[in-house]
Amino acid sequence: MMNIAIIGSGNVGGAMAQQWIKAGHNVLIGAQFPLSEKNISLATKIGEDRFAVVENAVRQCEVILIATPPEAILDILGKLGNVSGKVIIDATNVIMKSPEPYKTVYHALAEKTNAEIVKCFNTTGFENMLNPVYNNQGIDMFMAGDSEKAKNIAKQLALDCGFGSCIDFGKSDKVELLEKFALSWINLALIQGLGRDLAFKVIYR
Repeated sequence: MMNIAIIGSGNVGGAMAQQWIKAGHNVLIGAQFPLSEKNISLATKIGEDRFAVVENAVRQCEVILIATPPEAILDILGKLGNVSGKVIIDATNVIMKSPEPYKTVYHALAEKTNAEIVKCFNTTGFENMLNPVYNNQGIDMFMAGDSEKAKNIAKQLALDCGFGSCIDFGKSDKVELLEKFALSWINLALIQGLGRDLAFKVIYR
């Protein structure tokens, strides 16, 4: 059982909260406005007692998921406090606006914190996070980063959600490639109109 703080209560943060609670983990939602309409909607599914301001949520947890718009990280960095030794999972994607002067949220976290960081849970839609099983088989999740500790945690949390595997994309030099891989899903599902009920699965001969 892990204590997990989720920063961001949108579709992705909400989906991961539900899945990890179902798997038996302790989850806190770190929110700037815990009583916002969006948070109240999620609270009806997971309970009002799971919401806290960002600082308190991070303080109580050893694993932190960032699931906010990328530019929000510049404000969040000032609220994280001491995260030495903690694992931070970056689930964001730079699509329209990057967190200047950083290329990605991962790069901002790597420069501004001494946490164990991994990019993960960014390559598919939230519906696939709520239900990652297609034809009785778990789809794949992907991760990238320099921290083996963070990768091991991300892999376990992916398996806990029902993903078939969590495939290592490589070290931090592959973070931007992993975000482009996410854009490939967005392109197929939304821009090309194939719909959100599609997913990636690596198969072997």
